[in-house]
Amino acid sequence: MMFAVVQPDDDEHWRTHTAGGLMPSEEPDRWHSPLAKLRDRLSDALALKGLTKTQLAARSGLSRTTIQEAFRADGVVPSPETVVALARVLGLPEVEVLELRRRAAAHQDGSVAEHAGGPGRPIEQWDPHDLEVHPSGVSATASSVRMLSGYVRRTHDQVLADSVSKVMEGCSRMLVLVGSSSTGKTRACWEAVQPLGETGWRLWHPYDPTRAEAALADLEHVAPRTVVWLNEAQHYLGDPLVGERIAAALHSLLTDPSLGPVLILGTLWPEYANQYTAIPRPGIPDPHSRVRELIAGRTVTVPDTFDQAALGTAATLAQDGDWLLADALTRAGADGRVAQDLAGAPELLRRYQHGTPAVRALLEGAMDARRLGMGLNLPQSFLTDAAADYLADNDWDQLANDWTEAAYADLARPVHGRQVPLGRTNPRPPRRPPIGPPADGTAVPPAGPLLRLADYLEQYGRTARRLLCPPASFWHSAHLHLTHPGDLKSLAESAEKMGRLQWAHHLRLRAAEAGHPAAMIKVAWVRQRVGDEEGAESLFWQAAEAGDPRGLKFLGQIREGARDWEGAEALYRRAGDAGDPDAIRGLARLRERVGDLEGAEVLYRQAAEAGDSDSMSDLMMMREDAGDREGAEAIARESTEAGFSLCFTILAQMRDEAGDPESAEAVAREAADGGDISPLLDLWRDRLDAGNLEGAESAFRQAAEANGGPTPAHLARNLEEAGDREGAETLALQIADAGDFYILRDLERMRVEVGDQEGLDALYRHAADAGHLRSMLGRERWKHGLDPDGSPSSPWDTEEGH
Repeated sequence: MMFAVVQPDDDEHWRTHTAGGLMPSEEPDRWHSPLAKLRDRLSDALALKGLTKTQLAARSGLSRTTIQEAFRADGVVPSPETVVALARVLGLPEVEVLELRRRAAAHQDGSVAEHAGGPGRPIEQWDPHDLEVHPSGVSATASSVRMLSGYVRRTHDQVLADSVSKVMEGCSRMLVLVGSSSTGKTRACWEAVQPLGETGWRLWHPYDPTRAEAALADLEHVAPRTVVWLNEAQHYLGDPLVGERIAAALHSLLTDPSLGPVLILGTLWPEYANQYTAIPRPGIPDPHSRVRELIAGRTVTVPDTFDQAALGTAATLAQDGDWLLADALTRAGADGRVAQDLAGAPELLRRYQHGTPAVRALLEGAMDARRLGMGLNLPQSFLTDAAADYLADNDWDQLANDWTEAAYADLARPVHGRQVPLGRTNPRPPRRPPIGPPADGTAVPPAGPLLRLADYLEQYGRTARRLLCPPASFWHSAHLHLTHPGDLKSLAESAEKMGRLQWAHHLRLRAAEAGHPAAMIKVAWVRQRVGDEEGAESLFWQAAEAGDPRGLKFLGQIREGARDWEGAEALYRRAGDAGDPDAIRGLARLRERVGDLEGAEVLYRQAAEAGDSDSMSDLMMMREDAGDREGAEAIARESTEAGFSLCFTILAQMRDEAGDPESAEAVAREAADGGDISPLLDLWRDRLDAGNLEGAESAFRQAAEANGGPTPAHLARNLEEAGDREGAETLALQIADAGDFYILRDLERMRVEVGDQEGLDALYRHAADAGHLRSMLGRERWKHGLDPDGSPSSPWDTEEGH
């Protein structure tokens, strides 16, 4: 049905539309040109305002001739000043009409100008599958053609639409969609940006040579009217080396009006969002402070299931001919997991759960590799050898000679024509020139094919296998086949947490040889412990040259220990300038050593402002050691207000050890009055260790009184005393998950006292499975748990019981 909009005075023409869009005309190029779109926008707004052109001229301050020229179909492009004046009277977004005017001017000059210098390309040139939108199926006539189902809008889509509206008005926005794997997060982002594509916006998806490197390199070059696409944002924000710098760059992009408007869209699994937003316990490093600030108030949850309204919409689309949705609803209509079904998640899980023993072994090895920190691309040779001990003896004996070929072929079969459980991947080679000469330990690419585990199975494995330790074949295969420094370092740390100290040591050696600076530093510590100072210094220098300023700091500590104050200060300054706040604390310590307490305080505070949480406690101890008790207490209060509550604990311990238990308890009670009973509990533990049972009981009683009842530590101890060993362990592990591992030591002490060796072994085993063995044993005991030759000195460092 046609309708016409006629201007109230002497318009140059009638504008005719249909419900399907613009009607054909004798001059289609003119009707569809950017200049025609600009004039249509102005004409529509004029009609909605109910103004004549004479009234428009009077209100805008423009001449009637200028107004007539601005609306002439065959006229020249109006000036930016004219467009802005008209937009203000007609209530149009100035940024939008200026962009339409820019495109019209470029078109009139014979070329469509693009944003110069900015990364990305026009949204309309992107294939959604290249942006990691899961296909919903393949064409019935051409299996290579990937298809998307009709889109069902849900609550989070309105939040996205609101953000898009804001950026079209000229305001920069960021939104991170948080949801489980295959719930439709990336598809929702793709659908949301379509209106921006119609007005010439660009989209940039940083991924080459790695996501984090690409983002950090080009964020400062992002042009206005660009969508920054951060799908699986953990690869950017969670990068251990540059994640915080990327967060800072994104914050600058959002908050500087001269850089906008831009729209930053990201997706995260809930576990990553929780990791980034969690506030660390006092005294624990805060690796995600900038990320936490960046995403605060900028997340929206994508539900796992379709609600009734969404299911109704999906059913309507299915009835109208969307066979992909119709097919999905036959399987997922009851539980509402339509998005996952379209992405193949249930079938993926079924393929794992009902797979052959060989298939399950390969998938479990891949799940363990990913949850323990390996990258997306898993070497096939590693997975093949790792699978051996995942198989029972009977299953291993029955394997055919070609079992690997058959298993990998099975795993490469698509699920409903879309995803595969474990399939070949071809990572792009890096194309950017290195900043400097390559390091001696440049990673050697693994030989043979690389495989990638399906996202849904990866997430399933993180939950289902959370408390399981991989078998010996996993660690052996990692040591034999892996070459990537980051993979080796991550597995070394995981092995250490699980009590696999031999494998942790040897994997860390491989990581250091491959060039990972953090691994070099940890190997250097081992060299120091066995008296190899020359080897340790060499590794610290290599780590510093590889970009880790901590290498310089540790070299400074060696110089300080050798009383080479000048050399220590020079190294500390270099490390501090390179970004290590702990090195600034080293400088403060040197000032304190020569009696310059005022200079030391300045440096301690500087280090604290740079993020070193231990600096305030060192400053407090300096005041206490100098006899300034009131000053020490003031620093403890100041530190607590700033979020570092460890000072009260340390101060109470210092005074208790100095023979002033009354003052120690007074300091601990002050902390308890402020809501922190940990200083009282620490006094209890320290006094127990020292055999001061009466003093320990006093601190324990005061902690319960301040808590308003028994603390979880009290309850776990009571369960142990009552003979409920299993209940005590369960509660203690829950407390340890929350960051308080001391109760595990309490249970250990109680079982040692009664000679319960069986219970002690069970406690060690369960603590190792939960990743708390190192914390339970403590730094001093743990660091002696590895003999110089790499052999374990603890009875629980075995491969049995995995």
